[in-house]
Amino acid sequence: MQKKVIYEIKSLYRDDFQVMGYEFGSGENSVCIVGNTRGNEIQQIYVCSQLVKRLKAMEEEGKISEGHKILVIPSINPYSVNIQKRFWTTDNTDINRMFPGYHLGETTQRIAAGVFEEIKDYRYGMQFTSFYMPGKFTPHVRMMKTGFEDIELAKKFGMPYIILRNTRPYDTTTLNYNWQIWETNAFSIYTTSTNSIDTASEKMAIRSVLTFMNKEGIVEYQGHDGYISSVVDDRDMISVRTKMSGIFEEIVGVGDEVEKGQPLANIINPYEGEIVETLEAPADSIVFFAHDEPITYANTAVYKLIVKKA
Repeated sequence: MQKKVIYEIKSLYRDDFQVMGYEFGSGENSVCIVGNTRGNEIQQIYVCSQLVKRLKAMEEEGKISEGHKILVIPSINPYSVNIQKRFWTTDNTDINRMFPGYHLGETTQRIAAGVFEEIKDYRYGMQFTSFYMPGKFTPHVRMMKTGFEDIELAKKFGMPYIILRNTRPYDTTTLNYNWQIWETNAFSIYTTSTNSIDTASEKMAIRSVLTFMNKEGIVEYQGHDGYISSVVDDRDMISVRTKMSGIFEEIVGVGDEVEKGQPLANIINPYEGEIVETLEAPADSIVFFAHDEPITYANTAVYKLIVKKA
């Protein structure tokens, strides 16, 4: 294992800003794995840390195939992690909306440019990332429809779901999109949680990444091949939205199967304790995403459901 500085900004008043990377093996740039770009993505750092530990042991055992280099970057935004803030500490910008970056731009543009210069030539790119809304997910691989996406490759992770979605204008500045444009096979990997540790989905993520690399001849790994992935278009999911704001009382959670009309959650008046709204499943479905904050607001998507096929 080789530990290296991927990008650095000198500081006058505190420790230098450093993006650290961990290299395994040697040869062609085969796989780059990126953890958090946002300060609250603690699960994403944790998954990468466990992957670094696992790959270090595999390298010592000679289980990384000759001619392949793997790079793991646990965090691109350690400053925000240190003060537990989701976005950049000074101007509240999102590094994952700054790619491919600009060397003469604002701080987050420079960070994105510096990091992307080091990782843009890898054959496969994997990013552990988070959703813009607070909540928990069924673990899955997500790909944008850029014309470069490869569903058959995504199936090699063995995760329960592969989610496809159309690109939106702001997606063009994300790491995943730019990786694909620079001809890297890019995948966003979602585990169950973001700002808390979930060891069950962490283990699934590690197994999935190692399974993929084993099938591509990059590492030697014998483990459970996982699931036969279901491919779902994001547009085919049903969003369940609140009409009222209040305390969110979950009844069903991620991965649960629900029937049409089944209660999903209650919204409770925070002063009087009365239930002001009960959310119900609009169809027989599987809970893919569930809100997990104690408070919710009106007209908020608190569930995303995958409709069961007849």
